[in-house]
Amino acid sequence: MSSQPAERENGLRRPQIHTSTRSKHVPKWWKIRLFRGMINDVRRRAPYYWSDWVDAWDYRVVPATVYMYFANILPALAFSLDMFTKTNMSYGVNEVLLASVLGSVVFAVFAAQPLVIVGVTGPITVFNYTVYDIMVPTGTNYFAFMALIGLWSLVMHWILAITNSCNALKYVTRFSCDIFGFYVAFIYLQKGIQVLTRQGSNEPFYLSIMISLLVLVVGYICGIIGSSSLFQHYVRVFIKDYGTPLTVVFFTGFVHIGRMRDVDLETLPTSKAFFPTVDRGWLVHFWDISLGDVFIAIPFAVLLTILFYFDHNVSSLIAQGTEFPLRKPAGFHWDIFLLGLTTGVAGLLGIPFPNGLIPQAPFHTDSLCVTKVVSDDREEGSSKGHTKTIISHVVEQRFSNLAQGLLTLGTMTGPLLVVLHLIPQGVLAGLFFVMGVQALEGNGITFKILFLLKDKSQTPASEPLKRIQRRKAVWFFVAIQLFGFGATFAITQTIAAVGFPVVILLLVPVRTWLLPRYFEDGELRILDAPTASPFTMVSVGGNFGEAEADDSGQATAIQSGSQSDREGVLVGGKDADADSDEARAERGEGGSTLGVKRRESWRGEGRSGRWNERAAGDGLEMQDRRPGVSRRSGSRQSK
Repeated sequence: MSSQPAERENGLRRPQIHTSTRSKHVPKWWKIRLFRGMINDVRRRAPYYWSDWVDAWDYRVVPATVYMYFANILPALAFSLDMFTKTNMSYGVNEVLLASVLGSVVFAVFAAQPLVIVGVTGPITVFNYTVYDIMVPTGTNYFAFMALIGLWSLVMHWILAITNSCNALKYVTRFSCDIFGFYVAFIYLQKGIQVLTRQGSNEPFYLSIMISLLVLVVGYICGIIGSSSLFQHYVRVFIKDYGTPLTVVFFTGFVHIGRMRDVDLETLPTSKAFFPTVDRGWLVHFWDISLGDVFIAIPFAVLLTILFYFDHNVSSLIAQGTEFPLRKPAGFHWDIFLLGLTTGVAGLLGIPFPNGLIPQAPFHTDSLCVTKVVSDDREEGSSKGHTKTIISHVVEQRFSNLAQGLLTLGTMTGPLLVVLHLIPQGVLAGLFFVMGVQALEGNGITFKILFLLKDKSQTPASEPLKRIQRRKAVWFFVAIQLFGFGATFAITQTIAAVGFPVVILLLVPVRTWLLPRYFEDGELRILDAPTASPFTMVSVGGNFGEAEADDSGQATAIQSGSQSDREGVLVGGKDADADSDEARAERGEGGSTLGVKRRESWRGEGRSGRWNERAAGDGLEMQDRRPGVSRRSGSRQSK
C-alpha cells in the first residue's frame, strides 16, 4: 500500500494519507496487545507533564479553582445527607469529603486527563444504599463487604485497562451520553424532593420548600446572567463563577432573619474533624467477613465496574467535548487503571467510591476557557457591527484540580465543619434542584423536545434538525431516548436498583446496531454525533463511523468535526447550497451537557479546522484543510 510519508511539525505527527484503493490491513479482533493502550497513553501525555504545571500560571486558574471547589463540595454535601439517612449513618460528611480528596489528588497528579473532576456521584449513592438494603438484613458486615467490592472492582478495572477495553468508547456517542445525563438530572431532582419530604410538617416543611425554591430561582438566574449579554463581561464572568456558592451562603443566613429564626430547621449533620462518622477506624477490617460473602461481592463488583466504566468515561468524554479547543492528548486506558486504584483504596478506607462527575467535569473545562469578544464579520445590514464571544483557548493544567481537592481536605477541619453544620437542608434541596434544572436545560434530549414543540414557521432555517425531511424520525429518536431513560430510572426505584448499570451499558449496542436499521445515515449524523473530537479519541482508535485513528503513541493532529459538519447538504436533498454556513457550524451539536450555548464559539474557532501548535508564535493557529480550501487564520493570542 502506497502512502505519503507522515509530516512532522513541532512534534505533532499528521496522519498518513493513503492513496491506494486497497483495504487497510485490520488486526484480528482476538489478538489483544496487553498494556498497549496504557503505554501509548503515557507516551502521548508524558511530554506535556511539565507544561501541565507551568501552564497553571494563568488568571483563569484562580476562579476555576474556587468555582470547582464549590461545584464539587456542595453536591457532595447533599449526597452525604442522602447516604447518611439511608445507610443508618454509615456514610457522612467526612467520608464523602475524603472520597473527593482522594479522587482529586490522584487524578490531578497522575491522570492522563487532569481536567476531569472526580468525586461522589448520584449513581454511586444509589449503589451504596441499595447494597446496604440487600446485605445488612442478612447480618453481613457492611463496610467489610463494600471493601471487598472495591478490591474486586480494582482487579476488574485493571483487567479492562490492560486489555485495552476502553477502545470500545468509540461506540459511545451523544445518544448514550444524553440519556445518562438526563437520568442524572432526574436523580438530582428526586434527591431534592426526598430531602424536603424528610422535613416533617408545618413550619419547618413549608419554610424548607420556600428556601429551596428561592435557591433554585436565584441560582438559575445567576446561570442565565452568566451566559447572557447583560452587564460588562467581567461582571458576567464573576456571576457565573461565584453565583451558586454565594446563593448558598446568602440563604444559609437568610433563614435567621425575623421570625424565621424561631423555626427549627434541620441542618446538615456533621461529625468530629478527620474522623469517620461512626465509631471505627479509617482502615476497614475487610477480612472480618465470611468466605461466602467474599464471593457474593463479585457480582456487585461487576456491576460497579460497569457503572464506572461508563460513568467515568462519559464524564471524561464530555469534559473533552468538541466545543473545547483542547491541544493536549487524552488517555482513557491509563485513567481507568487509576480509577481502579482509587476504587480499591476507597473500599479499604470505608468511604464512597469516587469517579468522574457530571456535570462538574465539563464545568471545569468550561471554567478554564479563555474567551474574547470580537466583531461578527458575518453580520450584514442593520445587524452589522455586532460582536460575539469566542473561546480563545483552554488553560489545560493540573493545578486547579489539585487545589480544589486540597481545599476540600481543609473543609474537614473543625471550624469549617461547624460552618457546614449551619447549612439548612432546605438549601441543599434547592441546590439539587439547581443542578437538575441546569443539567436538563443543556441536555440534547431537551433540545430535541423543544425543537419538536416549536412552531415550524418560527424555527430558524439554520436549525440543524430542520435539515431532516422526515420529522417523525426526530420523534422516533427522542422516543427511544426517553424509553432508555425511563428504563434506567425505573429500575433505580426498586430493590434491583443495583443492576441499573447494565441498562445503561445496553444503550451502546442499541445505538450501534439497532438505530441504523430505522434511520438513514444522514439522519443519524444530525440526530447523533461523536461526544469528543477525533483528536481526543486517538487514545481509543477514533470515533465510531470514522476512519480509525493511528494509535502509535504520538500526539496526532486530526481534523475535528463530524462528517455532517463537512457536507453542507440537506438530508435527502440535492442542493448543496441550501444549507447555510451557520447550519454547517452548528450541525449535530444542539444538546450540550454544559447548559451553555457555545455555537458562536464553534463558528468563530473554526470547528472543522485543524489545530496546530506553533513553536515560534503565541497562542494557537488554526489551519483549515477542508477540500478546496487553503487559507490560514491569524495566530490567536492568549489573554
